Amino acid sequence: MTETTYTEDNIRSLDWREHIRLRPGMYIGKLGDGSSADDGIYILLKEIIDNSVDEFVMGSGKTIEIALNERYMSVRDYGRGIPLGKVVEVVSKMNTGGKYDTRAFKKSVGLNGVGAKAVNALSSQFKVFSFREGKVKTALFEQGLLVEESEEEKQHRNGTLIEFTPDAAIFKNYRFRDEYVERMLKNYVFLNPGLTIAV
Repeated sequence: MTETTYTEDNIRSLDWREHIRLRPGMYIGKLGDGSSADDGIYILLKEIIDNSVDEFVMGSGKTIEIALNERYMSVRDYGRGIPLGKVVEVVSKMNTGGKYDTRAFKKSVGLNGVGAKAVNALSSQFKVFSFREGKVKTALFEQGLLVEESEEEKQHRNGTLIEFTPDAAIFKNYRFRDEYVERMLKNYVFLNPGLTIAV
């Protein structure tokens, strides 16, 4: 048996997005193509909806609006909105978020500071809008890399809008199936009396 070389050159350090893209199963389970309810594309959606539900649980925003087709998804809530100076970090810096502070989130579905980052890294395009204090902060990413960001004065109801397209290079021949999405949304509404999810 031939001995393979193993030197310092074989040691690699990955940044947050490289690690998620190289080992997506650690973050979202199996990849799949959307033909099974536990395929990764539905976990991506769940991670984003969980954040909106957390806003509802904290008493901010009773309605979540969802738009989807076979390849694209958007989730708009009317919660507090991400603090404008931290929008980019919240969706692209591991172990960063408001849920570590029990004053901001007394209860939360997700506490590991990974969810939105995984969605961002595994999407060909990911766009976040935070509406807060009469302004909107926008950040556009491609495969987890920041492409552009902007902030402008604009009057909207407070909250967050996230739009994403799972990366077809990772999720081969995928499509969102309505029956699995509908089942997920019904469960959210059942478990959270008073919450409205509009599709």
